[in-house]
Amino acid sequence: MKRGDFLKNTALALAGITIVPRHVLGGNNFLAPSDRINLGYIGVGKQVGTLMNGLAKLPETMIIAASDVDQRKLTRFISSANQVNAKKSNKNVEGYADYRELLQRKDIDAIVVASPDHWHALHVIDAAKAGKDIYCEKPLALTIDEGRAMCNAVKKYKRVLQTGSMQRSQYNFRQAVDLIRNGYIGEVHTVNVHIGEPVKQCDLPNMAVPDYLDWDMWVGPSLYRGYHSDLSPPIESTQWAGWRWYRDFGGGNIADWGAHMFDIIQWALEKDHTGPNAFVPPDKPGAKFGLYYTYENGPTIYHKNWGESNAIQFIGTEGKIEVSRSFLRFDNPKLENIQFKSSDKRVHFSDNHYADWVKSMKERSNPVASVEVGHRTSTVCNAANIAYELQKPLKWDPKKESFDNGFANNMRSRPYRGSWDYTKF
Repeated sequence: MKRGDFLKNTALALAGITIVPRHVLGGNNFLAPSDRINLGYIGVGKQVGTLMNGLAKLPETMIIAASDVDQRKLTRFISSANQVNAKKSNKNVEGYADYRELLQRKDIDAIVVASPDHWHALHVIDAAKAGKDIYCEKPLALTIDEGRAMCNAVKKYKRVLQTGSMQRSQYNFRQAVDLIRNGYIGEVHTVNVHIGEPVKQCDLPNMAVPDYLDWDMWVGPSLYRGYHSDLSPPIESTQWAGWRWYRDFGGGNIADWGAHMFDIIQWALEKDHTGPNAFVPPDKPGAKFGLYYTYENGPTIYHKNWGESNAIQFIGTEGKIEVSRSFLRFDNPKLENIQFKSSDKRVHFSDNHYADWVKSMKERSNPVASVEVGHRTSTVCNAANIAYELQKPLKWDPKKESFDNGFANNMRSRPYRGSWDYTKF
C-alpha cells in the first residue's frame, strides 16, 4: 500500500472509533483517556489511607476530588492525594465540605465512600443517582431498610458497587470457602465466631466543637447529640474513631468485625442472596456474647469466644476448619495442600479487592462483594444487634426481610433528622 493511501485509510478508520483500543495506541502499558477512572472520595479519616494507596496502584485510577466535614483531615488528604497523582499526572485534587457539590461533577466516574456508617446510605444512594459507580466501606448499611434501599438504588441506576468486605479477596478465606462448599469437611453443622461486643448507647459527655469541624453536618441524618472527640478524633490521634461502637452512628463490633466474619460465613454456606431464619439472644441482661442464629436446613452459628479473636471455626461431620487473617488451620492434614478436582465448583476469584472493582466497572458485572452481598451481610449484623437489644428470640424471613415481632420490625429502620431522606431516589 502506498504511504498516502495508508494514511488516508487509517484516518478514515480512526474517525469511526469512539474509544481507541489500548493496544492500538501503544501496547498494554498505554492508558487511553477513555480508560481513566476518575475517583472522588467521601470521608477521609483513618481508613482512607489504605483505600487511597490500594486504588492508586491501579494504572486506571486518578483521584480528582474529596469531601469531608473536617477541614484539617480534608487538607491532609488532598496533600497526600496530590503526591499520589504526581506519579501519573499533574492533576490536582479539589476539596469540598459538602459531598453533594462533589457529586455534581460530571468528570467523576466513581465514588469511594469511607464515611461513618450512619452516612453510608445517603452517600451511596446519592452517588448512584448522580451516575457514579461506588466502593463503599463495610458494613454496607447501618439499618436493614437502608441496605435494601441501597440495593434498589444501585439497581435502578445500573451502577457497580463493591462493598469493602476485603476478606473475600484474601487467600485464607477463599480457600476455606472453597473447601467447605465442596464438602471437604462434610456437612457443616456448627460455626463459632468471635468478633467482640454488640452495639451500645452513647453516654459520652459533650465537648466544645473544634472550629475546623462542621459537627451538625457530621451528625447528618442521625438524631443530634453533642460533639465528643472519641466520635470524631482530631487529626493528631492514632485511635480508630469511636462512633463505630454507638447506636445511631455504628453497630458495635457485631457490625464492625461482624461485617467481615459473618460475611465469610454467608459466603461459605452459599447464602449470599438470603440469610438466617432465627436469632436467639442469651437470657442474661446486658450479655455481650451468647447469641446464636440458624439457617433453614443449615448449621447453627454461635457468637462466642471460642479461643481466637476475630476468627471463625467451621465444624463439619468430617472435619474442622479454623480461619482468620493470620491463620488457616485444619484438623485433617490432608487439606493442607489439597488439589481441587476439576469437578469442584470454585468461588469468584479475586486476589485484589480494588482491581476486582475496577474490572467490574469496565465489564459492567458484579464484583466479589456486590451491593446485595453487602446488604445481606449487614442484615445479619443488624438483626443480631436487634436481638441482643430486645432480648427476645426472633424469627427472620430473609425473603420478605421481616421479623415475627413488631418491635423488631420497627428497628429495621431509624428516624432521619431534618430534611435528610434516603427513600427518595
